[in-house]
Amino acid sequence: MTTFAVVRPALCGERALLRVLACATVALAPVEGYLTAVHSQLGKVAPAVLTLTWLAVRIRQRRLPRPTPLHAVLALLAVVLAATAARHSAGEFTAEYTVRWLPFLVVTAVLADVASREVPIRWLLMAAAAGATVAGAGALFSLVAGGEARASGPQPDPNDLAYFLVAAVPLLAALNRRGQGLALTAAGVVLVAGATATFSRGGALGLAAAVGWLVLRRVLPWRVLGAAAAAAAGLGLAALLFAGPQLDRALQEKSFIAASNVDTRELRWQAAARMLTAHPVLGVGPGGFREHYAAESHDAEVDEQTPVAHNMYLEVAAELGLPGFALFAGVLTTAAVASERTVRRAGPGLRRTEAIAIQASLLAVVVTSTFLSEQYYLPLWSLAALAVAAGTRIREGEGSADAGAARDQ
Repeated sequence: MTTFAVVRPALCGERALLRVLACATVALAPVEGYLTAVHSQLGKVAPAVLTLTWLAVRIRQRRLPRPTPLHAVLALLAVVLAATAARHSAGEFTAEYTVRWLPFLVVTAVLADVASREVPIRWLLMAAAAGATVAGAGALFSLVAGGEARASGPQPDPNDLAYFLVAAVPLLAALNRRGQGLALTAAGVVLVAGATATFSRGGALGLAAAVGWLVLRRVLPWRVLGAAAAAAAGLGLAALLFAGPQLDRALQEKSFIAASNVDTRELRWQAAARMLTAHPVLGVGPGGFREHYAAESHDAEVDEQTPVAHNMYLEVAAELGLPGFALFAGVLTTAAVASERTVRRAGPGLRRTEAIAIQASLLAVVVTSTFLSEQYYLPLWSLAALAVAAGTRIREGEGSADAGAARDQ
């Protein structure tokens, strides 16, 4: 009895700590720019402490992570990453970008494990939505008070901010419970308004794809969609009436930028394709696109010698080669398969809604990343982890809404 009385509080303390750190990791990702402004490494504290705590807990428990296909894909991707980094070790950006890749692989594995055991998936969805809502509020503040033509908030690039915001919008569908409608509506308005204020076309396409998926899977009722469209129209009219000149200036600047973006992105995509063709096995190494772009494009952009490809898939393929790209795509495929199995096994209820919301968010990520290089941001990785964790919970008997809700209290 004495041993049990001592062990039980210790287990509860470990679980509580893992929950706090996992939620903090997900919630702080959209506002990392604010943290970086305070200290360059502050944004890395939560995931680093989560990883160390998780490792210490599993060692003490003498338990391995629950094996899933995702963990195998991540391990193989790490091997390919190490191989291409070693092959291109003399590269100007190789070490920097290898260090950027590895934490995402580790944190994804950790989140997939803790979300299947200690941390309720709903909590992590709520944390992601809350962090993105704060980022959206910061975006609107930067637009109104800061006088920026395009909202950026905590992210240097408005397009990257749009990526975070549109990925969070579908998650609100999984959080809808009696008495929370007003808060979720307010969060949705902030997220959509913030994403709109970035004037990101990729973000708009990603949001449209996600909303369409929610409607198709009958998670988002038509009446809610109609009310949201009416609210968006009202906000647009208010912006036109009260900030007409500023809005007109933003549209003119975006039109000018958009015209040049079409040409420059085509140049970058062609350069990435040439790099892949020349180095199909191990690519040009992590960060190699930036290093080799000027040479591959024949100095097509005199004022931009080390850009990103503005296409996640081409950039990953060019840098890691076809095996690395196949494994990277395997992360997305594994998440898609796991989430669809969850939808089919769960039946009507909380788990099914969560899985469809994760699918919609992943779809927003996939579409938006066609025009942006977003492999170094957390939503892609955390959503894959949650999709797999939801499938693990279903397999182990937490499929019913009542059972899942009871365990999440």
